[in-house]
Amino acid sequence: MIKKLYQKHRRKNRLIFICLLVLVSILSILSLTLGNTNYDIATVVRVLSGETIKGATFAIKTLRLPRLLIGLLVGLSFGMAGATFQTMLRNPLASPDIIGITAGSSVTAVFCILVLKTSGTTVALASVLSGLIVALIIYGLSKGGQFSGGRLILIGIGVQAMLNSIISFLLLRASQYDIPAAMRWLSGSLNGMRLSNVSLLLPIVLVFGFLLSLLSNQLKLLELGDPSAITLGVRTHLVRVSLVLCSVVLLAFSTSITGPIAFVSFLSGPIAKKIGASAPIAAGLIGSVLVLSADLIGQFALPFQYPVGVVTGILGAPYLLFLLIRMNQKGGTA
Repeated sequence: MIKKLYQKHRRKNRLIFICLLVLVSILSILSLTLGNTNYDIATVVRVLSGETIKGATFAIKTLRLPRLLIGLLVGLSFGMAGATFQTMLRNPLASPDIIGITAGSSVTAVFCILVLKTSGTTVALASVLSGLIVALIIYGLSKGGQFSGGRLILIGIGVQAMLNSIISFLLLRASQYDIPAAMRWLSGSLNGMRLSNVSLLLPIVLVFGFLLSLLSNQLKLLELGDPSAITLGVRTHLVRVSLVLCSVVLLAFSTSITGPIAFVSFLSGPIAKKIGASAPIAAGLIGSVLVLSADLIGQFALPFQYPVGVVTGILGAPYLLFLLIRMNQKGGTA
């Protein structure tokens, strides 16, 4: 009986995974074919095969392909990292963009852009370092005598408020000529992506996404609570620190390239659980679906073009309010 249930669960997960891959493929085709000039799939295939077609080669290879690949990669990063934090802390509010970790990367990136006048790899490395430091500070403050997920969330929300204040201060003190670049970055955008950004982000997503997948079984045991996890042989402190480090590296590198794309980390995990997908990679694929969908909506479905972060913010804010209302009605549990 147990074996049959396990096989049924595996078949369901496999079906969900295939459906998500199909959905990502459809969105990818739309991203490559739609634009100021629409191209058919045959033209896209010819360009990607190396053929030079006047106008199409520049539009597809230089503009649309990097935008698509970065959208896929940051969606995977945000989705996997968000689901990891929410599962580990057993709370849907424990998203990196709510508990201050994304803000930790953002404040350093804004400082580099406005004060140090740097970009590219410098911003990426500084964002990663800052995100790690903030995550470790939040984790250390929440640990006390015994680790508490609720305490971590409250401390994280307070840290985020402080870091957002620092960002506002930097914007107020900056030259008016530098502010537009910082504001574009803070809105979370796929505009201006290049293949060099892809080559920087791809190995990070492959390595640390793979590590999160390897730790997924340990993550499920952590969800049972520390006493149960320890009984089952999980080294809770080591596993939790490893999960935090992998997630923060994914978040920080992705945030340094596109800016903070709002609510993708927050939404991906709950959607994955709703459809019955438990693997972190499923939440990552949902993150890619959210990013690519929001990018297409921002480009073509609204009266004006909006950055992807604005669209995801519009989608995520109502869900956050709904979740808070539901938690209040249930006495603080999601």
